[in-house]
Amino acid sequence: MDMSRLNQKKGRIIFHIDMNCFYASVEMAYNPELKGKPLAIAGNPEERKGIVVTSSYEARAKGIKTTMNLWQARKLCPELIVMRPNFERYRTASREIFKMLSEVTPLVQPVSIDEGYMDVTNCHEQGNTLDIAKNLQNKILEKLDLPCSIGIAPNKFLAKMASDMKKPLGITILRKRELHQILWPLLVGEMYGVGEKTAEKLNAIEVNTIGDLAKKDVYQLKQVLGINGERLNNRANGIDDRPVDPDAVNDFKSIGSSQTLAYDTTDDTEILKVMEHLGANVERRMKRKNAAGMTVQLMIRFHDRRTITRSRKLQTFIDTKEDILHVANELLQKHWNLEPIRLLGITVQDVAEKQTISQQLDLFTYEKTASKEKLYKTVDSLTEKFGKNIFKTLNENDNKDLIQPTTSFQKDFLDDFKR
Repeated sequence: MDMSRLNQKKGRIIFHIDMNCFYASVEMAYNPELKGKPLAIAGNPEERKGIVVTSSYEARAKGIKTTMNLWQARKLCPELIVMRPNFERYRTASREIFKMLSEVTPLVQPVSIDEGYMDVTNCHEQGNTLDIAKNLQNKILEKLDLPCSIGIAPNKFLAKMASDMKKPLGITILRKRELHQILWPLLVGEMYGVGEKTAEKLNAIEVNTIGDLAKKDVYQLKQVLGINGERLNNRANGIDDRPVDPDAVNDFKSIGSSQTLAYDTTDDTEILKVMEHLGANVERRMKRKNAAGMTVQLMIRFHDRRTITRSRKLQTFIDTKEDILHVANELLQKHWNLEPIRLLGITVQDVAEKQTISQQLDLFTYEKTASKEKLYKTVDSLTEKFGKNIFKTLNENDNKDLIQPTTSFQKDFLDDFKR
C-alpha cells in the first residue's frame, strides 16, 4: 500500500519517537569503540551491589535486564563493560533530539528524556508520512549517531505500541483496522499501561490477550479495575482522544522521587538515609517549580515486591525537606512492618504553584525562604553540575552505595524543557 495515502485520509497522524537504549547509545556515540560490545550503565560499577540502569542490545542478548544487580549481570556476561551514568551528557543529547523534532512540527510533547509524541497531521508539505519518519530517523542517526524507533498511528496509545514493535531503528505503522491482526493476539501484559498486578487481575477474569480485553464487558472490567478498566478497554479497541500537548510538560499535580535500594534491608539507619535523599530530591523539584503541596505519600515496596502506599493530608501547604520528611517518617514508623524493604518513594500531592495558593505560607517562613532564594538557586546549579550539594558538611561516604540513578533525573529534564 502507498504510505502517502495516510496523509489523504481524515484523522490524526501521530508519531511516537523512542530512542533505543538511550544512555548506552549516547556513550557509544561519544566513544565509538564501545559499539558492538555488551555495555551496561549502572550506579556504583565498582560494587557488586550496583544496579543496571540500562544496557546495549548486545548485553540484553546475554540476558542483562534493567534493575538487575551487577553481580548477576556479570555472571551472565563476564565481558560486560559497565559505566557510571553521565547525566549531563544525556541531557545535552536529548535537547538536540527534541530540537530536531520541533523543526518538523511545533506539536511535540516530551514524556521523558528519551521519548516523545509528535502530531504531524498537517505536515503534508514535508512529504508523505513514511518519508517524514524516515528523514527524521536518519537525521537523528547521522547528526547525533543515535538510533530511534518510530511508531505511526492515529493516536498516542497506538503510536506508543507501534514504536515498541521493531527495535532498533524500526518504523512501524499501526492502523485501527489492523488491530485484530497485530495488536489483539498479544498477551495483555504486553499492553502499554498494564502492569504486572493489573495483568494478574485481568488473567483472573479470563482476559489473557489484548483482544480479550477489547471484547470484555466494560461493566465487569470496572468491577475489577475501577474506571481504569473502561480506559484500558478503550485503548485495546484503538480509542484514544488525547491530544499531543506541548504544554503538558508544565502540568503537575504531584512531585515525587523514588529509590530502589542496592539490596533489601531492614537497617533503619540505611533506610533513613534513603528517606533523607528522597526528601531532598522532592524539595529541590518543588523549588524548581515554585510549588507547595498539602499531602505527603509514602510508598514502600517490600522484598517480595508487595507494595503499599500510605498518605497524610495536612492543613497547610509545605515545601521544605524538613516538613516533608517529618510526615514521611511518621508514615514509615506507622506502616512499616519491619520486613526487608526493596524500594522507597516520597511524593507530595495536591501541589499548586505558590502564586496560586490562596492560603499563603506562614509569613516568617515565606520571608526566610525568599531571603535564601539566590542561595538555593546557586546550590541547585552546582548540584546539577557536580551531582551533589558541594556545600553539604555531613559525611556521605556511608550513603554512596545506596544512591542509585532514579527517575527524578528524567522528571527534572522535563522541568527544564520549556526554559
